[in-house]
Amino acid sequence: MTYRAAPAWGLAFAMALVSCQAYAADATPDPRIGAVLKSLGQVHAIRSTAISPDGKHLAYVTEINDKPALKVADIDGRNAKAVGTAKPGSCQQSDPSWSPDSKQLAFLSDCAGRKGADGKPATRDIFVSAGAGSQTPRQVSRLAGLASDLAWLADGKSISFLYVPGATREASALAATKPPSGEIGVDDIEVQHVAKVDAATGALSVLTPDALHVYEYAFDAKGARLVYAAAQPPGDNNWWIAQLYVQEARAGAKPVSIVDTAKLSGELKGLQLAVPRFSPDGSQVAFIGGLMSDQGATGGDIYLVPSTGGEPHNLTPRATTTAAWIEWTAPDRLTVAEIIGGGSRLVDYPVKDGALGEPTALYEAQAYIGDGRLEMSVAFDDAGRTATFVQSTFAQAPEVYVAHLGDDRRFAGAPTAVTSINAGLKPVWGKAESIEWENEGHKVQGWLLFPAGFDKNKRYPMIVSVHGGPSSAVVPRWPGVGFGPAPLSALGYFVLMPNPRGSYGQGEAFVQANRKDFGYGDLRDILKGVDEVEKNHPVDDRRLGLTGWSYGGFMTMFSVTQTQRFKAAVAGAGIANWQSYYGQNSIDQWMTPFFGASVYDDPAVYAKSSAINYIKQAKTPTLVVVGDRDAECPAPQSFEFWHALRAQGVPTRLVVYPGEGHAFKDEAHRRDVLQRALDWFTQYLK
Repeated sequence: MTYRAAPAWGLAFAMALVSCQAYAADATPDPRIGAVLKSLGQVHAIRSTAISPDGKHLAYVTEINDKPALKVADIDGRNAKAVGTAKPGSCQQSDPSWSPDSKQLAFLSDCAGRKGADGKPATRDIFVSAGAGSQTPRQVSRLAGLASDLAWLADGKSISFLYVPGATREASALAATKPPSGEIGVDDIEVQHVAKVDAATGALSVLTPDALHVYEYAFDAKGARLVYAAAQPPGDNNWWIAQLYVQEARAGAKPVSIVDTAKLSGELKGLQLAVPRFSPDGSQVAFIGGLMSDQGATGGDIYLVPSTGGEPHNLTPRATTTAAWIEWTAPDRLTVAEIIGGGSRLVDYPVKDGALGEPTALYEAQAYIGDGRLEMSVAFDDAGRTATFVQSTFAQAPEVYVAHLGDDRRFAGAPTAVTSINAGLKPVWGKAESIEWENEGHKVQGWLLFPAGFDKNKRYPMIVSVHGGPSSAVVPRWPGVGFGPAPLSALGYFVLMPNPRGSYGQGEAFVQANRKDFGYGDLRDILKGVDEVEKNHPVDDRRLGLTGWSYGGFMTMFSVTQTQRFKAAVAGAGIANWQSYYGQNSIDQWMTPFFGASVYDDPAVYAKSSAINYIKQAKTPTLVVVGDRDAECPAPQSFEFWHALRAQGVPTRLVVYPGEGHAFKDEAHRRDVLQRALDWFTQYLK
């Protein structure tokens, strides 16, 4: 069809903006909010870290003036210096990757200064620095598109990357979608490829075909073949049906599908695939398969399949943890980063005859770890004896850590922070406590933040914060600027962050326990967690709040139609009506694995979990916020819920943020959501 008229909800949008403006004028902010915002804004995010293959140097990206800037240092963090000729913080640098001989460092940068029509950098190009000592990196590429995920090839002569020619936006469903116009689904398709450039000449070669949108990739040890997860375009929608392909590492080579879960039977049928990795001899491919909600939020079991194709074999069928990242660190060993309960664990598995042996635990912490490439990925040197990652907790701001492994393949002492980028930062929120409870045969875990300045002789309000997903988990990490549990704790609330059924951290069976049951078993898990907290902590049950974003936004909308226990709610980017949502979003492929069928084949299973069908039962004052260009949870869902609440006489407000997708980018918008949400809870949970 040709879409030229204004959206049907345009009048409601205008009404919502008028309502929002009046609300902003009438609001009386808590005077402590400014201090909380200031504290949240002091942290310097560390986006990634990389280790040289010889284990002697680090490269890491930290934010300066809100822009990613690259530094190199010795392995112990000493002699750190900025890379590049531009003033740090004046342009963006990212994706550091060391050459196989450790003498060159490739990275992406928009420092070349080319601008688009909007005055912003039009693209990021590939630069190469002569190792740790160079201050004058050399520009290698002049790309006409978006690049990411740099990696040197084994020959040390070429650099591979993901590439979207002519890109107008990030290749992610989380990014703001383009305003709808023209023939939808035809002239707005952008395809992501695996490409490479010659590091000496900058000659570009696109390796994968136009018919496949690539999400993740890896080369074999010789750089002769590549394996990748890909699907037919559009890329935003089809990640959930991606297959694994293997092809020769040259332009025009024919890809061969080695895993198509739609054609399999049993546990892997219809599930998602991520982190494909050739075994060192190239004969096998290991990957993670599971029920996943979003590209990048990886979790599942570990599978092994012949690199020529065949039946995948589940190596961890009874795991009670969730694998998030894997890497071959020796010919007979897989290193795995896992979510365990609400924490992180790094383990080594010996691999023999297509089976995993007993794991060796390398490191476990109630913290989030990752090197910035993939979810919970860790960077190792070539010998597999030194590792680096960024770590943070609720109590400790992010720093770059380094760990050394002994002959027994165990860390020789705890990983050590080698940077002091955020030294001196102290949380203004309360302490964190991991709690566990049983419900309906499930072991459930969650995190409880205490109110700042906690006094055991006082009773406090509590807000339940439900994570997105549902295939995700709350793992402790230092918060950034924006709405979330930490500022709520700082302003005097207990905050419960549950990991109910459907979450990572308890094994794949637990992840799949809420299929075709959204809002029921998971809500019962959450309410049982509230009961458990109230048994042992001074929580005022008459002052309970509820909030969440994405799946958490849906849970907020649905829960207030199922229980009157919550006295105030804030729903971010939620879903009110699964039936109408199916035809509005840009990612409908994610729904069939969770609901068992399309909405056209089984509308009842979608109606069962739609808040709009129970709206007459809603009484809870609810603030609704959303981005106007959200492709994952489109704004009409928030309009529908707000309109229904208003029709029932339930106190409600709707705030729509221009230019924002599912993940807000504008810091002013993130701060505004926080301010409004805190005001809302202050008003109704006095």
